[in-house]
Amino acid sequence: MAKVKITQVRSTIKTPQVQKDTMKALGLGKLNRSVEREYTPSIAGMVAVVSHLVIVTEL
Repeated sequence: MAKVKITQVRSTIKTPQVQKDTMKALGLGKLNRSVEREYTPSIAGMVAVVSHLVIVTEL
């Protein structure tokens, strides 16, 4: 699987609790924080839920 870098670019204030939980599961929580993850189907699904809050870059 390919690795991706996921960076939070928008705040989770006034977002539904499901999206806040998804961000926490990805390892994000503060602006401009980045994590590297294997791009598995489960990660792809989580990114799809919060796509308006993050930027995904392929490594």
